Amino acid sequence: MTAVRARAAVVLGLFVLACARPSNTAPSPVAAGHLPAVPLVRGPLAIKVVYPTAGSVIEARDSSFLLGSVGAGDADLTINGAPVQVWPNGAWLAWVGLPPDSVMQFRLVARTPRDSADIVYVARRAVRFVAPDSTVWIDSTSLSPRGRVWLGPTQYLSLSARAAEGSVVRLRLSDGTTIPLVADPRPEEVPDPVRMFDSDTLKLRAPVRPDRYVGVLRGRRLGMDPGPILPATGPALQTTLDRPAPGCAADTGCPSGPDGSGNPSGEPLLEAVRGSDTARVRWPMQLALTDTLPVVAELYPAQAQGNEGVVVGRAAPRGSYHWFFPAGTRAAVTGRQNEQVRIGLGPDAEAWVAAADVRALPAGTPVPRAVVGPLAISEPAPGLASIRIPLGVRIPFRIDERDRRLTLTLYGASGDASWIRYHAADSVVRRVSWKQETGDRVALDIELASSLWGYRARWSGSDLLLDVRRPPPIRSGRPLEGRLIVVDPGHPPVGATGPTGLYEADANLAVAERLRDLLSQGGAKVVMTRTTPAPVELGARVRLADSLNAELLVSIHNNALPDGVNPFTNNGTSVFYNQPRSLPLARAIQAALVARLGLHDLGVGRGDLALARPTWMPAVLCEGLFMTLPDQEAALRTKEGQELYAKGVYDGIVAFLKGVNSKQ
Repeated sequence: MTAVRARAAVVLGLFVLACARPSNTAPSPVAAGHLPAVPLVRGPLAIKVVYPTAGSVIEARDSSFLLGSVGAGDADLTINGAPVQVWPNGAWLAWVGLPPDSVMQFRLVARTPRDSADIVYVARRAVRFVAPDSTVWIDSTSLSPRGRVWLGPTQYLSLSARAAEGSVVRLRLSDGTTIPLVADPRPEEVPDPVRMFDSDTLKLRAPVRPDRYVGVLRGRRLGMDPGPILPATGPALQTTLDRPAPGCAADTGCPSGPDGSGNPSGEPLLEAVRGSDTARVRWPMQLALTDTLPVVAELYPAQAQGNEGVVVGRAAPRGSYHWFFPAGTRAAVTGRQNEQVRIGLGPDAEAWVAAADVRALPAGTPVPRAVVGPLAISEPAPGLASIRIPLGVRIPFRIDERDRRLTLTLYGASGDASWIRYHAADSVVRRVSWKQETGDRVALDIELASSLWGYRARWSGSDLLLDVRRPPPIRSGRPLEGRLIVVDPGHPPVGATGPTGLYEADANLAVAERLRDLLSQGGAKVVMTRTTPAPVELGARVRLADSLNAELLVSIHNNALPDGVNPFTNNGTSVFYNQPRSLPLARAIQAALVARLGLHDLGVGRGDLALARPTWMPAVLCEGLFMTLPDQEAALRTKEGQELYAKGVYDGIVAFLKGVNSKQ
């Protein structure tokens, strides 16, 4: 499972959308697609709620799902009087509507010809702001940004808040200056899980919120001084966010300073005015302006051992990964929002990194500026080329790939590669050229002699080493012969749980072991990232595959859904990739899995997933079945179901390698 929190229990509502069946009759033991039949169980009656766990919070707007078991396949089950389908093994799954209450009580009643049982289950919804019965109000939980912010004197800070429709909204500073906020014309944001997994396109049509307001602020200090953007030495300073105050309505005594315009700490005050009524709320934000003297830092991953590893960069705070900076990379710090630090990549580019991964250099350290010197290309091993790029300083960079080409973008650099020397026997890199794209950005274009198989970049002193692999030689009759493949049984830690309690990590391991045996019989050397139920950290799995020079990395998972997505209409088989050169492998495995399992084809998808992200070899993550579907969970408990899954992945790997051979 990749996109779902791995927890188990129930979401219950005022209505249940599920299939009813005649009283006291077990449904026929059939399963979807080519899966083995669900076995009939006539055990003692026992109602169990598996998803979500008791006391957890349901992150859904109006409907969600619940799942569990009753112990007997001939049981009738109702939730608040509405019938719920029970599978032959006693598992059940229901799609329910959620009442507006934050704490919900629901009654589950199960009956067999032999017995009956009932429980009252309590579930909680995520607490949401409810507009008060007032002419004017402000939702203080919506204020963004909040906490501690650092930005340059000429940089802009976007503001966002919710307030009563039709209000005049403004931010009042402690000196009396007011900053207007205007109605936001953009539609309401659709949650990422809905965009990714829900096939109901009506849920993608979000209305414009008439109660959302936006504004912009520039070149002002607000509130108490949050201190330096980075401490003089050591990891970045940890900050504490203020808890939001309750929503503030008109005439409710919202906090303000002695002059009625702000807060004693100097924090700004947000006002919403409608007619003769005014609502006010303190905006918990401290804003500092960066000094004109640049702050330069080195990037080191906080969790890595020693001075190794990679720091990830994002295009927006807490966004998806976009850059990968090897430890020791230097960059100028241009801003910060709480625990996210902005680094400059040039006049028109910036990246956000975790503050814990940033180490400030002594004051007065100049902003790094590199000169790209003569390039040397060697071939340390057959099928491998190494490009040495002298820079003089470890500057940020980004690598983009195409089928037979790599583009290396160097930020804060000038080009002076007057010589480019190729290895006499080199056949991996066909040609390297460079150009000065802007005054501080150099792009190297690396043309390859064959399709790209993998690459990796690392620092050697102040030189950047870029290693490039070509596809391994594939035998037409035995495509697996001699191939080194790492098979990763996904999880633990975390993972989904099925209606009868099957833990995803156990199902993944069972499938991976059968896949290992099939690949080994075909002539491949297979290494497993784990062979026991003991947890293995994600980074360790990737490092293992990289250290072994693995030629393929395949991760085995089984899926589940986020709260609020209907599992009856959104399930099937999918395979995820991250790097473009892994897409053919993902497509080959997806086609073979669908043929073997016979389930709905959800297609391949690009995902920002750790096990699909390695650059040294094609890597994919498979989501063969859904843990939350009773018949699919039942199939994963059987040898037949595990073999169907494993054979699908095996078929896809073989088909992919045969395609590589045909190109060779």
